[in-house]
Amino acid sequence: MWPGTQDWGGWLTSVSVPAHPEADEKTSTNPVLQAQGLVREYGSVIAVDEIDLSLARGEFLTIFGPNGAGKTSLLALLAGALRPSRGQVWLRGEPLDFGEVEWRRRIGVLSHQSFLYGHLSAEENLRFYGQLFGLSDVDNVVRDKLQHLGLQERAASLVRDLSHGMRQRLALARALLHDPDIVLLDEPYTGLDPSAALVLQGVLSDLRDGRRTVVMVTHNLSEGVALATTVAIMNRGRFVWQGKRAELGDDFGQFYHSVIEGHG
Repeated sequence: MWPGTQDWGGWLTSVSVPAHPEADEKTSTNPVLQAQGLVREYGSVIAVDEIDLSLARGEFLTIFGPNGAGKTSLLALLAGALRPSRGQVWLRGEPLDFGEVEWRRRIGVLSHQSFLYGHLSAEENLRFYGQLFGLSDVDNVVRDKLQHLGLQERAASLVRDLSHGMRQRLALARALLHDPDIVLLDEPYTGLDPSAALVLQGVLSDLRDGRRTVVMVTHNLSEGVALATTVAIMNRGRFVWQGKRAELGDDFGQFYHSVIEGHG
């Protein structure tokens, strides 16, 4: 669970979700998600320490790092679920304002908590969230999302009866239900067996459609690099390396461990 984010209710606002205007090709390189000088302190502990980033439409940033590096706290800051001690986040050039709800319509989050109700079916869970987000055509959207995530045959199954992999895919369907511009993924592969991870990999690959900006935190080096257009390595609250996927060699594992050891 993200520190300091026990009240997630503000995220699940019942305001209507407007259609997303398609970005002009000429402006597609303009930053969609920016952060400058992000700092998050917990008493004397600095979890996130002067993080800067700038991501355009269609970029897929994968963040790697050891446990305790500050990755989850950084995602919470980018989502607006956690207030920074210092620094600022911008969405499409507008500063993130905690007093407004407009920005929540643009972000989909998959965190350590699924925010699914075990006593409801897969379809009922998505319909509930669709109504909460004020979607105009809930039934069709829910049906399309279940089909896209390969869950149409389990639509009537209670969530508590689904496998962990299926619940993870359903939680991703929930995060994508309102067609967000920005998708934040926190350790989506955790607890999945190889076959379930392979299915999820295919689903996440579909997010690289050029319309969305994705930030994913994972310990899974091979899958994380395969999806990324941009890679960052985080340790002790800082980005100790960041660059384009094309800049990396074939043995990312060796490179990753050498970077971490060099900044230990």
